[in-house]
Amino acid sequence: MFVTGLVLAAGASRRLGEPKQLLAYKGTTVLGATLDMARSCRFDQLLVTVGGARAEVANRVDFRDCQVVENEQYASGCSSSIGAAIGVVDDRAEGVILLLGDQPDVTTGAVRKLIEGAAASPLGVCRYGDGLGHPFWFRRQVFDDLLALHGDKAVWKLLESDRYPVQEVVIDGDIPLDVDTWQDYRALLAAAGGEPDG
Repeated sequence: MFVTGLVLAAGASRRLGEPKQLLAYKGTTVLGATLDMARSCRFDQLLVTVGGARAEVANRVDFRDCQVVENEQYASGCSSSIGAAIGVVDDRAEGVILLLGDQPDVTTGAVRKLIEGAAASPLGVCRYGDGLGHPFWFRRQVFDDLLALHGDKAVWKLLESDRYPVQEVVIDGDIPLDVDTWQDYRALLAAAGGEPDG
């Protein structure tokens, strides 16, 4: 089965005040660590959206084996990144795994379980011990709905719309941390041992 991975990394990091994609983490950056994990999933196609601070991000992040998608409308929310990326998803792809560029501790195991458990469904989501979280699965039949989304939390609205059945896939552990604030970043570092290491 042909699966496209899509990493959303176009945010402007307004709450943080500097590009969160470039914060030091595990010998690389937050986005670098996320892309390392995404590469290890061996997607048939790997897309990454860029927008805010894209020149700096391009200079400091290894985009090897990734197809970079520029989102000029990044300030309007992550739905615009999804819309920009759907247009370049390979015609052979049966669906897309959606990953957040500021959530580096998602595991390849979680991605694999999500694909195995949800690939036949229009929508799939991970059920962690403390709630629902990324990554998400979107089968090709919902691509038009993704193109119609607007704003930052619109993907959740689609999942909660009852328009399609949603397959929940149980993943061990809690929802992986994502970085929106300095407090989030400190929590991420603490969970990894306390040092940026980058």
